[in-house]
Amino acid sequence: MEMHTDALVVGGGLGGVAAALALLRAGTPVVLTEECDWLGGQLTSQAVPPDEHPWVERLGVTASYRALRDGIRDYYRSHYPLTGRARAWRELNPGAGCVSRLCHEPRVALAVIESMLAPYRGSGRLRVLQPYRPVGADVDGDRVSAVTLAHRDTGARTTVHARVVLDATETGELLPLTGTEYVTGFESRAETGEPSAPDEAQPQNMQAISVCFAIDHVDGDHTIERPATYDYWREYRPPFWGGRLLSWRAPTPRTLKPVERSFTPNPDEDPTRVLGDLQRPGGDMDLWTFRRIAARRNFEDGAYASDITLVNWPMIDYFDGSIIDVPDADRHVEAARELSRSVLYWMQTEAPRPDGGTGHPGLRLRGDVGGGAGGLAQAPYIRESRRIRALYTVPEQDIALALRGDRGAVSYDDSVGIGMYRIDLHPSTGGDNYIDVGCSPFEIPLGALIPQRVDNLLAANKNIGTTHITNGAYRLHPVEWNIGEAAGTLAAFCLDRDMPPHAVREKEEMLSDYQRLLVRSGVELRWPPVTGY
Repeated sequence: MEMHTDALVVGGGLGGVAAALALLRAGTPVVLTEECDWLGGQLTSQAVPPDEHPWVERLGVTASYRALRDGIRDYYRSHYPLTGRARAWRELNPGAGCVSRLCHEPRVALAVIESMLAPYRGSGRLRVLQPYRPVGADVDGDRVSAVTLAHRDTGARTTVHARVVLDATETGELLPLTGTEYVTGFESRAETGEPSAPDEAQPQNMQAISVCFAIDHVDGDHTIERPATYDYWREYRPPFWGGRLLSWRAPTPRTLKPVERSFTPNPDEDPTRVLGDLQRPGGDMDLWTFRRIAARRNFEDGAYASDITLVNWPMIDYFDGSIIDVPDADRHVEAARELSRSVLYWMQTEAPRPDGGTGHPGLRLRGDVGGGAGGLAQAPYIRESRRIRALYTVPEQDIALALRGDRGAVSYDDSVGIGMYRIDLHPSTGGDNYIDVGCSPFEIPLGALIPQRVDNLLAANKNIGTTHITNGAYRLHPVEWNIGEAAGTLAAFCLDRDMPPHAVREKEEMLSDYQRLLVRSGVELRWPPVTGY
């Protein structure tokens, strides 16, 4: 089958959805593709509650991302049996997790995303190909003319011809298929000038992936079958971990000192008193509440037999091998799934309890929450992608708090949005421990979205022009959404004027017109005076 469209967005994660919405609001027909059963990427199919900065309720995100957040809260108020107190809670946090001020079940985010797209599906201006993944591309010189996609389950192929193509995949899948220049892993200090970079480039040294899963704790024995590789993971001792990977003990990301975490299912607490604020260290010390996505005390008595917590904890980080540009990527994804199953089995059977006993057989895998095979999330949480060789690449010295001090992050003439998160790198496939250092509130430069050579392909996810180090700050939910929205707005702007993205950045008048369009859409381009952390 062949299709023709003005704009093709490949990848239906947060960046892809935001890009498609921006194009559709501008009147541009869109084909959006996604290889998982759910749209929403890290927020849904990867089952990761939003990682956000502490000012998120007031500023620092786009208007459409705020609409997503408001929609999630409205969905709970309309459809869930909240207590009166929870319903009246203006900044309702359904899970009362410490990681975010809006911890929630993935299906709720999916429902809201689908509702945001529904009018465009109904009008026929949006066509969604799902579950499809890119497998080939037609390239004419410096232009991508078509992308071929294969159905995940049947292998049936569809070729989509488009005037502009946006790569919003989780790993920059279109870059090798289209011959777009890109980089992976650690760049060298000689290339980037970054203090934290190694002397030599390490292309296969990338952040760990994690296969998340949801659990609750109820009466009975819910122990899963012993995983085939359990003995391997049970004895696995990363040299920097301070003991076995399968334990409550793990490095503290900011200090690297191994610290014992606590684990107490279903604490009897007031969820409205839990403040999700990662500006303060120590939020991950209590693993149950860290990424809790349903706090039973927020709901009427008997509605929830237990809290539901999302396991995205240090011990499920898989760093035994990369899944990008390697022949055995599927083997590593399956090994990451085995690690997650092994962590659950360890918690159910061997994990030490405060009362001196071992194991929590009452822990129940909530596969219905994540929607994936075997009770886990549908897709691994991928922190690091291929990254384009961009017109501008953001280095550590542009945003690191220790380097920028009270000057704040570098301000770009071509800013297309803002974001904030610590430079947060998880243990890597090259054997590195955490890199978790302070960051200044930063801007997103347009040049980071545009490849140096290919002139009708835009980056719309974690594949923008960052380094291995700065990717650690630009990879989170609201920044990914902002990147996608900026890319989609740029694509519509260029289609309307029949001009390449490079020209928008090069021509001051065009850049100003494009930035005014972003501002009218509710995209903030500059931070007010706030201090990083």
